[in-house]
Order: sequence, then C-alpha cells, then structure tokens
Amino acid sequence: MNGLIRLASTRNGNVRTRKAWVAGCAALLAVGMSGCASLPFFGGGDRSVSQPPAEPVALDRDSYVIGPADRVQVDVWKNEELSVVVPVRPDGRISVPLVDDVQAAGLTTTELKMVLAEKLAEFVKNPEVTVIVEQVNSKRIYVIGGLTRQTAFDLTQDMRVLDAISLAGGFTTFADKDNVRILRRQNQGLVEYRFDYGAFLNGDAPLESNFLLHPGDTIVVPD
Repeated sequence: MNGLIRLASTRNGNVRTRKAWVAGCAALLAVGMSGCASLPFFGGGDRSVSQPPAEPVALDRDSYVIGPADRVQVDVWKNEELSVVVPVRPDGRISVPLVDDVQAAGLTTTELKMVLAEKLAEFVKNPEVTVIVEQVNSKRIYVIGGLTRQTAFDLTQDMRVLDAISLAGGFTTFADKDNVRILRRQNQGLVEYRFDYGAFLNGDAPLESNFLLHPGDTIVVPD
C-alpha cells in the first residue's frame, strides 16, 4: 500500500506512468465478491456534480488537529506520575493528573502542550510537557455500495480515491465503476464529486479526478 501511495503522489501527467501506477491494483479492483448488499444513497434528490477539489498541501503532521477518540500521550519530564496515555473523550476533553479535565479536541499537539504547561505550572516548577498523538481514531473515511468491503478507514496518511477503493477490496461484479461518487460535507452543505474508473485507467480522465480524501468523506459505488 505504501508503494501505491508513493506512486499516487507522482503527478507528471504522463499517461504511461498513470497506467503503470493503476496496473498495480487493477487486478484487485476488477475482481470483487458479488452479492454484497447495496446501502442506501444518503442525502436524497439530485445534486450538481462539482469539479475535483484543488490539491491541498500534503498531510502536515505538525498541524494535526486532535479529535475525539484519538489517543494522546502526555509526558511531563521528571514527573512520571503526571505522565499518562489517555483517549480523547466524545466531549473532546482528556483527564490529566492535578489539572483534571482539559479540552484537547480542536487543538494541535503544540497548542495542547502549552495549555497543559500553563495549568501544571501551578503545581510543578517550569514543567516541560510533551504531547504526542499515539493513535489516530478521529479521522475516518467511509466506503459503501458496490465494493468487496463496505467499511470505514482511519485516515492516518494521505489517501486518494483509488487508494480507498483498493483498500476496500475492489469493485463487486455489478458495480458501476464509471460512476463512483464522493460525498463531502462542507460549510455550504453536501458536495458531490465523481470518479470515472474506466476513463482514468484509459488515460481519458484528468489526474486531478483521483484527488486526496478528507476526513468524513464517503465513497459511494452504485451497483
């Protein structure tokens, strides 16, 4: 999978390179288990199809925003009794000795480190705090419809549409491969994108159509 993602990052516009990349998972995508139950297409009604979103900056680990269900490691130098590994609760808070509940969701590790250091300073002289996201559980994408596995994936690294389809085991026998829909909730509402697998494989679709997925995206494959 790592090799696939590295190749997915190569965007030189060369059709031969694209086919070489796709060939690595083409067999997997072409073969699927028939008989998977179709899940309902949520949202209802007709939606206009948007152009592929602009390519964002690659996933920046330093600016990762903590979310509920993530596991966070807090280390206080020379104070092992204050060092803990805790889950972020659904309310977005974590429990840390001496300072009790602290808001973690919505902060980067650097921001949370500063908050904890300020609170611990009431009890410890010049506390040196380190915060690490030990496990990412809050950033997920979902795949449903005509795929071998209808499931959710943790978005722990950059992932494109084709990567997610591969992780889901490829298309089922009667999947509409050329009408893959990607649903994304934005401030203005639900936005829909399309991915045409056949056109992409043949070099007739732009590379941009195989775009980077965002947390919360849902891939729907009609069948």
